[in-house]
Amino acid sequence: MRCDICGKTGARHERVNRVYGKGNNLLVIENVPIISCPHCGESYLTSDTLDQLERIKRRRKRFLVGRTARVASFAR
Repeated sequence: MRCDICGKTGARHERVNRVYGKGNNLLVIENVPIISCPHCGESYLTSDTLDQLERIKRRRKRFLVGRTARVASFAR
């Protein structure tokens, strides 16, 4: 696959977790597809993925699965 940023071949599909908001409004979306390039180090989302993320955020109650999560703070 060709990278849309640098134009070199070798970009690949990966899945990541994305976090939006904070506190009681925290939303974690798992398995978000991204395109990652080993040459330029950039990763990006397709327009279809961005549209789907916005749909999930707008209708979050419909997609939510209740879970507890351990959270670490990077503080001194």
